Amino acid sequence: MVGSVGMNSSLAGIQRGMEGLNRNAAEIAQASTGEGGDVLQPLVESKVNKLQVEVNTKMLKTQDEVLGTLFDEKA
Repeated sequence: MVGSVGMNSSLAGIQRGMEGLNRNAAEIAQASTGEGGDVLQPLVESKVNKLQVEVNTKMLKTQDEVLGTLFDEKA
């Protein structure tokens, strides 16, 4: 139960980060055409969103490894 909660949380974090990256890309593209505002803010946010995806991916991998170890010990 606890493992699935942690995995769901990691997957949700990855999804939020990816949605943020998509939003940032659209804002950067819009700014580059002269239709949008400042490009600096979406560039900074894209770095934060990228880190969010990376951290949650590492957490998910670690949770998977721990769960695999627990199953191996039970067998």
